[in-house]
Amino acid sequence: MTTTLRPVEPLQHRADGTRSRRYQVCVNGRPVGAIHLGTSPSLGGWLARIIQLRIEEPDRRRGRGTVAALAAEEVARAWGCRQIETVVPAGAEAALRLAGVLGYVPRNRGMEKRLGATPPPLPAGSRARPMTEAEFAAWNAHEWEHYARTWIERGVPEAEAYAKARRDHEQLLPQGMGSENMTFSVLEHEGTRVGVLWLAVREDKAFVYDVEAEEAHRGRGHGRTLMLLAEAQALTAGRRVLGLNVFAGNTPAERLYESLGYETTQYALYKPLL
Repeated sequence: MTTTLRPVEPLQHRADGTRSRRYQVCVNGRPVGAIHLGTSPSLGGWLARIIQLRIEEPDRRRGRGTVAALAAEEVARAWGCRQIETVVPAGAEAALRLAGVLGYVPRNRGMEKRLGATPPPLPAGSRARPMTEAEFAAWNAHEWEHYARTWIERGVPEAEAYAKARRDHEQLLPQGMGSENMTFSVLEHEGTRVGVLWLAVREDKAFVYDVEAEEAHRGRGHGRTLMLLAEAQALTAGRRVLGLNVFAGNTPAERLYESLGYETTQYALYKPLL
């Protein structure tokens, strides 16, 4: 039997520079599913995305999805893409297994926690205060560089990683420290600065964009205290769900979030197109 992709629309070119196309997955000409392939709006046209892959129930567990995903890689190569990625919801075990078989590796994952009604207290000796303008300027330069390097370490070409860091910071912080719905805090312990927190308030939840204990004070529980501070600020803002992103390989952070009750909502996986 032959599994092929049949286009069901012309190649779509969007205003943000991305392109995409929908296909039927066919076996000997018979439709058995669908795949939607595009390029990344945040990292550029060099990165393809499997936006959706669906095989109808009667044709599952026969390798149709595997062949369709491999065919999508050939389309992506023809587009000039150098990597391909996909996002898999937590709990979609079959999709995760398929991605692993195809050679995809984790880049990052989204996590969330549903909060209680009462803001948690900070440990004795710990207090939070607003970040000063001078502290923000120094932190912002450091955070921008660190963010770009994190993407580079996970397979993103250097130029594209720095471009993404610049775009993301410009979009999230158009007024810098005064950007709407953004809170920047410094954690002190016994009067000494030990960490920083960047929290955003969205319509339905709060989101931790950056949490970092100072290097000289790591391993002393301040990361946990910063996350308790994030929970308290989220609840004060009237949000009962707190989300975050954690990059693959950041084992201490992953263990911390899991110990605090955060649950994975989705996985982002990628592979190079050789």
